[in-house]
Amino acid sequence: MQISLSRESDIPLQQQIAEQIVFLITTGKLRPGQQLPSVRSLAVRLKIHHNTVSKAYGELVRRDWLRRRHGSRLYVGSGDSQELEGVDGNLDELINETIRRARAMGHSLQVLQERVMERVFAAPPDHVLVVEPEPGLREIIWAEVVAKVGRAVKACSPEELEKNPELAIGAQVAAPEYAVPLVKPFVPKDRPCVSLTFSGADEHVRLIRELAEPSVIGVASVSKTLLRTARGLLASALEKRHSLEEFLITPRKKNDLRGVDLVFCDSLAMAGVRSPRKIHYRLIEMESIEALAFTLSAQRDYGGRKRIRGIGGR
Repeated sequence: MQISLSRESDIPLQQQIAEQIVFLITTGKLRPGQQLPSVRSLAVRLKIHHNTVSKAYGELVRRDWLRRRHGSRLYVGSGDSQELEGVDGNLDELINETIRRARAMGHSLQVLQERVMERVFAAPPDHVLVVEPEPGLREIIWAEVVAKVGRAVKACSPEELEKNPELAIGAQVAAPEYAVPLVKPFVPKDRPCVSLTFSGADEHVRLIRELAEPSVIGVASVSKTLLRTARGLLASALEKRHSLEEFLITPRKKNDLRGVDLVFCDSLAMAGVRSPRKIHYRLIEMESIEALAFTLSAQRDYGGRKRIRGIGGR
């Protein structure tokens, strides 16, 4: 579990730890069900007081990112009230897990195509439904999926899907990994939710470390959650040399940030920010969206073959 702290930063160490753990979870570096180091072992590793780690862990438990089994260390929550026991024996669930992880592990998705065909609907979905609890992140994911999949894309919260399960009818549901357990009860078993993985930020941290002069670093986003996570994630690179400014923006309104030396923008903020040096932060890993597009394509092709076989009487 890679955590970098800066004692020179104005951002409290407790917040740096908490937000970096959130980032590790949302980028798939920490998996649901995975145990975290004990409070004391992490404190020793980071060379800080154990109370600081304890407070960070406690905050993440309150925010439902971490959970505690009786008599054991904290572990990454699965997004629902049940503990994660891993993929069950259902072949459909196994295939869905394989599709989600195959590209990340360097395997070709093409070799999985025939198995994928066994679990998709004969009639392919006519749109994608993005499910995400936080409104700002939901907007960003929606925009990035629209730009890639070439299908109609709708979006809702898990609560909206629970109240109106018919939203999933005719849709391929996609959600960040931590939200998948929340939507699983409302998604057909033969068309499981596609898990989306958040991108890392190593390149963005590197750009800050390479700045020769003290600079003003900006983060522009439509999401309060993304701004909060960025604050904890970038603290170790900022230290006392650079200052951080956060901008919660409206995409349709132009935001003049030309006085900021370097601005990291989410996919919606890019069009709404004026800056000579703005850097795009793509929220969802491209491989993850490509896996979603592949799933949609496979469903369309398999559905067509099924209809042809039906017409031919076979």
